[in-house]
Amino acid sequence: MAKKMVAIVGRPNVGKSTLFNTLAGERLAIVKDIPGVTRDRIYADVEWLNNKFTIIDTGGIDDETDDIIMRSMKEQAEIAIETSDVIIFVTDVRSGVTPADIQVADMIRRSHKPVVLCVNKVDNYEKFEPYIYEFYNLGIGDPYPVSAASKLGLGDMLEKVVEEMGSESDSEEDEDIPKIAVIGKPNTGKSSLINKLIGSERLIVSDIAGTTRDAIDTRIKRNGKEYIFIDTAGLRRKSKIKDEIERFSIIRTVAAVERCDIAVLVIDAQEGVTDQDTKIAGIAHERGKGMIIVVNKWDLVEKDTNTMNKMTKDIRNKLAYMPYAEMLFVSALTGQRLPKLFDTIDIVEQYACMRIQTGVINEILTDAVAETEPPQDKGRRLRLYYMTQVSVKPPTFVLFVNSKELAHFSYIRYIENKLREAFLFRGTPIRIILRERNERN
Repeated sequence: MAKKMVAIVGRPNVGKSTLFNTLAGERLAIVKDIPGVTRDRIYADVEWLNNKFTIIDTGGIDDETDDIIMRSMKEQAEIAIETSDVIIFVTDVRSGVTPADIQVADMIRRSHKPVVLCVNKVDNYEKFEPYIYEFYNLGIGDPYPVSAASKLGLGDMLEKVVEEMGSESDSEEDEDIPKIAVIGKPNTGKSSLINKLIGSERLIVSDIAGTTRDAIDTRIKRNGKEYIFIDTAGLRRKSKIKDEIERFSIIRTVAAVERCDIAVLVIDAQEGVTDQDTKIAGIAHERGKGMIIVVNKWDLVEKDTNTMNKMTKDIRNKLAYMPYAEMLFVSALTGQRLPKLFDTIDIVEQYACMRIQTGVINEILTDAVAETEPPQDKGRRLRLYYMTQVSVKPPTFVLFVNSKELAHFSYIRYIENKLREAFLFRGTPIRIILRERNERN
């Protein structure tokens, strides 16, 4: 099931990043008492009362500024609002309701999204109680007094957030249809690729970065099988700051990846792998999604007998954390090799859903240990007792050991490689979860 998205928005300097860090359980966003310090939108996974969701930290919203960065941050917040399922609107009890708060409230109201009004910096309820009622004037519901810095009042606020999430929106009839998110930085040809697959110009295509306004689901049927393609949106308009262009695509990528089974990362063959490509690919990798790398605009590259091998090696080096990813060289413009994308999707889906019998897994484990002894430290050797598969998408295994501390990541990677040697697991990551078991038991 895809996690719900919760956007934390508000004007600058009301404590959004502090709230984000508190909910995320670690310091992920820069916190400083200067408006506009949070430049990047940052996301993190949160669990509250067995409900899992993704929170998004945004830059502050200020309609009256002429500052380019502040305007860009406003655009980022708008994208977060459009993409989210629930909005946490953060205000400051010490400042009261400001004109900027009213402008933000109007913008949120137009989105028609569920809103939880958070009145921050209430570190003494009795002292600030009379000032809390002022926030009813915003007309977007009951204010929830909290202190993000002191971790006060968060329980009631989070219960309201979970209540506003409602039930899952994906219909049961779509659960068995593979969902493919087409991801990548702006202007790599994501929309062109989908248009070529469906044989129509349903999605707007332009050479201006970010002309795709909203994420669009497209159903495609091939050889009697249905697929749902999710096109990740780019910018509302081209920004004057190049770095901001790159940052805009992250949140919609997160939302699309949460919903997909397989991510198709589209790379511009003329540019090669950029830092932004590695960030976007990392989102899919972290969430355990099947992965296909599509090198687009291959028809525009001057080639010799070694061009493809050289490009493949470069991509593998820069995306070394996902050696399992499948790779295709295509042209969305001419349709070159595009039909192979469906075949590759089918292969990745098959391996992502593969289940292996426990007896077979433990035969492989026994052979691996016999071939290479587990590591030891201070006279204690790692013992591998038993392994079993517990889930798919991605294939996830639990490995029972005598000590997690002795299980060096390099040896666990060795076990993963042995599983891949036996079963390939093309295009899908593998998760190995360690569990300690008392040696006497």
